[in-house]
Amino acid sequence: MTSNENFERAKQEYEKWGINVEQVLEKIKQVPISIHCWQGDDIEGFEPNKSELSGGIDVTGNHPGKAHTPEELRRDLEKALSLIPGKHRVNLHAIYAETSGEAVERDELLPRHFENWVRWAKDRGLGLDFNPTLFSHPKAADGFTLSHPDIEIREFWINHCIACRRIGEYFGKELGTPCLTNIWIPDGYKDIPSDRLTPRKRLKESLDRIFKENISEKHNLDSVESKLFGLGSESFVVGSHEFYLGYALKNNKLCLLDTGHFHPTEAVSNKISAMLLYSDKLALHVSRPVRWDSDHVITLDDELREIALEIVRNEALDNVMIGLDFFDASINRVAAWTIGTRNMIKALLYAMLVPNEHLKQLQEEGRFTERLALFEEFKTYPFGAIWDYYCEEMGVPVKEAWLKEVKQYEREVLFKRQAPSQTV
Repeated sequence: MTSNENFERAKQEYEKWGINVEQVLEKIKQVPISIHCWQGDDIEGFEPNKSELSGGIDVTGNHPGKAHTPEELRRDLEKALSLIPGKHRVNLHAIYAETSGEAVERDELLPRHFENWVRWAKDRGLGLDFNPTLFSHPKAADGFTLSHPDIEIREFWINHCIACRRIGEYFGKELGTPCLTNIWIPDGYKDIPSDRLTPRKRLKESLDRIFKENISEKHNLDSVESKLFGLGSESFVVGSHEFYLGYALKNNKLCLLDTGHFHPTEAVSNKISAMLLYSDKLALHVSRPVRWDSDHVITLDDELREIALEIVRNEALDNVMIGLDFFDASINRVAAWTIGTRNMIKALLYAMLVPNEHLKQLQEEGRFTERLALFEEFKTYPFGAIWDYYCEEMGVPVKEAWLKEVKQYEREVLFKRQAPSQTV
């Protein structure tokens, strides 16, 4: 049986439930995923004087072939994008500036340091998102940035974030799609603090300064990202979920939920509908925590499907900005992007092929036996045939055929790389 025949038979199965598969495929084409650039180089960036990775962040593994230059990183991203159906976005950190070897401090970064990224994105019809980099820097060595008790250090990071918002605005203007500029900080204490309020007051004051300049949401959207704990901040994180949720609601900013930044028993999927009642938009960084915020490549697991179902069943595809955030150096980095992004899209497609309105009605009528039965039966509906057809129609490899291309790229490109001197 051909893939088209498989598709037609699968389509009939879904159409019995009133699901228009052709409309679903048109809808999934319009959903952009923001793919994080830092999977490709283990979050090293291109600063001439790199600092050791810090801020409770660690990348494990030493698979050969990581990118060492902007050109290599963009080439790797292009390869991954060629294996992923749909038109997507790329998410940058400030440390991916290109300064031609000049040492430019982070508080002095300008849009021109990202001109190559914008030109590249424009040529490929991609949007760009952005993040200030408040880690891996001498002024963050003690684990504090925007809430630092030293006003000079605090000013440095405030000015860095102000510069990054302007860079985000530049991305939005040049590419015709608003940039999401997201702030995450590592600030916190390893042991139990004697004062939680004062650092949070300083963080609030810093954020007020950062957001004082009015930038049109047509070009730039601001978000703030919380965390429960991290390495070196096991007992207290200044920017907690409650802190940022309150700040975002009061100041009309997006609250960004990273799926690895909560207690292991918390489900981010459960937070989405609650937050959308009070926020027009929210943002996600989707990763896979294994016991803690370890940023594993996302798999098509129960929580990923539930996140997608919450977005789709609540008609929130235009209200939730979906980005990825994982980094694994133990496997091929192009493969990591491909696996993770394809899984995010698979989860959304799966959610669109569930009779969500019927299931809602069953719940309203108290028909819980039927609801559970259908939940389980749809897990083995011929979703794979629809996914294969979608990939084929979008001109990307079907099933595991993409892995052959990655292995060839690994032999011809990645295995031949050597770390060059830093002259970006």
